[in-house]
Amino acid sequence: MDKRLADQLEITAKSHGASLKDLVIINADAMEVDEIAGRPDKLVANLPYNISVPVLLTFLEKFESITSGIVMVQSEVAERLAAKPGSKIYGVPSAKAAWWADLQLADSVSRSIFWPVPKVDSSLVKFTRHKPLGDETLRKLTFELVDRAFGQRRKMLRSIYADLAGGSAQAEQLLIASGIEPTIRGEALTIDDFLAIARQLDRR
Repeated sequence: MDKRLADQLEITAKSHGASLKDLVIINADAMEVDEIAGRPDKLVANLPYNISVPVLLTFLEKFESITSGIVMVQSEVAERLAAKPGSKIYGVPSAKAAWWADLQLADSVSRSIFWPVPKVDSSLVKFTRHKPLGDETLRKLTFELVDRAFGQRRKMLRSIYADLAGGSAQAEQLLIASGIEPTIRGEALTIDDFLAIARQLDRR
């Protein structure tokens, strides 16, 4: 964190006619912020590129009052966040973000508008929060399934979940009961599909 920039923000806001009573500056690690006054309902941010996905997921998890927003991230990351099942770039960030919100690419931002000029291009990702898919127990189990599926994305789900289910045959039964074809791979599943498997596991 840069205290000089934080101090300058109040001065800049005042020079543009902003009401300081509506401005709250939190100079802290975004990953460690647990409370924000006023229950904000929008998130507009230029996220730190090296931790953009963890920060976004953390804010979606911690601050349920945030219903929508738009964030700027590295273009490659933006494409992954907005990717849909079946895409080669669909993966853990895409699936986990979809637990809380619907995401889509909003616009691109040329590197030429920054100084010094960075080595990467940027993009804007728009998100809208949807209704909760499940409780915290189901979320954690669903995320474990997501991590396993994309940690071995070339393997069939039947093989990936064999140890969780107690064997390949049991994993096949688990997937069929969840409405999932046992021989497909994780990249074909929506977050709702992963949740369906988690629900079946949770009942056992």
